[in-house]
Amino acid sequence: MAPSANSALRRLWLKWRPPWLVLPANDLLRDATYRRLWTSILISSFGGQITMLALPLTAAVLLHATPSQMGVLTAMELAPFVLLSLPAGVWLDRVRKLPVYVIGEGLIALILGSVPLVWYLGWLAMPFMYGVAFAIGCVFVTAGTAAQIVLTQVVPRQRLVEAHAKNALASSGAEVAGPGVAGALIKLVGAPLALLADAVLLLGSVWILRGLKVHENRVSSGKTHFWRDLKEGMRFVIGQRLLLSLATAVGVWQMCHQCAMVVQILIATRTLGLNEHQVGLCYMGLGLGTIVASTLGNRISRHVGPGPCLILGFAVCGIGWLQLALAPVGAWGVTSFVVMLLCFSSGAVLIFINFLALRQAVTPEPLLGRMTSTMRWLILLPAGPGALLGGYLGEHLGLRYALALGGVGSITLALWAWRHPVLRNIRTLPTAA
Repeated sequence: MAPSANSALRRLWLKWRPPWLVLPANDLLRDATYRRLWTSILISSFGGQITMLALPLTAAVLLHATPSQMGVLTAMELAPFVLLSLPAGVWLDRVRKLPVYVIGEGLIALILGSVPLVWYLGWLAMPFMYGVAFAIGCVFVTAGTAAQIVLTQVVPRQRLVEAHAKNALASSGAEVAGPGVAGALIKLVGAPLALLADAVLLLGSVWILRGLKVHENRVSSGKTHFWRDLKEGMRFVIGQRLLLSLATAVGVWQMCHQCAMVVQILIATRTLGLNEHQVGLCYMGLGLGTIVASTLGNRISRHVGPGPCLILGFAVCGIGWLQLALAPVGAWGVTSFVVMLLCFSSGAVLIFINFLALRQAVTPEPLLGRMTSTMRWLILLPAGPGALLGGYLGEHLGLRYALALGGVGSITLALWAWRHPVLRNIRTLPTAA
């Protein structure tokens, strides 16, 4: 098509496009660098929906995993955060973050691609699945932390809540369409082969991120010393009352979350009798909850403050898990399962858009890597025991007991956090020292 024709079509589109498609003048998506980052998040999130269903379905349906084995599978993915987070933070503060993020996306694609190959060769078993989960966790320790820091290099700190809300909105688009497509794909080709689709999407994310221009201020303080730098990061987190309170609250929530999460697929497939495609359709509730929370989350946070908004997220998640634990089998049970997913996703968005923004806003740039890794280490220390406890309860008492414990624990946490003045009284983002 001739350039003049392209220009005419563009003018016609600008004239007649719907008003709701017009971005405000100060919208973050008008920034080309952030727009590329946001697009990458959208693509990788869509692939993540496939993996979120395909990995546990491979274990639960193909390998007939017990609840305890599902708990171990989740704990293996969380173990690297406990083992490697602190040294990874020291290392990240000495290197450029974007290459770590990009290479990490590519490594996860290779790890996921190994599952269908091993399945084709007839070697797939739970020990291999444990290894895959552990390897993915190792990459997330470094690449996931680097991704969070890259956002602070692209977006002004006073707009971090808005940026995290927009990132959640990118994920929500994938969460609405992704589970249904993932469930159909898994039913059509099988869970192991479906992981290849996520691998391809991750490679697309790598292609978008390659060459992204970010400005990074790495301040050299002369000689570096691993243990001194590690202790400096830990002292900073422990010395900030806000960061310590956030780590405690979100750490307890993570324990409740993992306790409930390890039995979700088992409840769907064994208690409610859903097949892979039906599970995928139910998981569209995750996307609906994320859309609602990411659309309204920034507005709620500005109105009531980041602290109360985060506490509201604890309560919403707890209500979702508890009502499913009490729901009957049948149509009402399936509806309750969808409601649980909707409550979890909306509550998690309210928690993390504020949690991430608060901890990033209060931290000087030279300490961002160590702060992020230390905070991830602290909040995920209780997650592994929570997953193992959920698997134990599910196997020895019943799947509903794990859900009930997660729900009661999260609601109790919300009540405690509301009585905690450090969290309840946060009405605006603080500034870095």
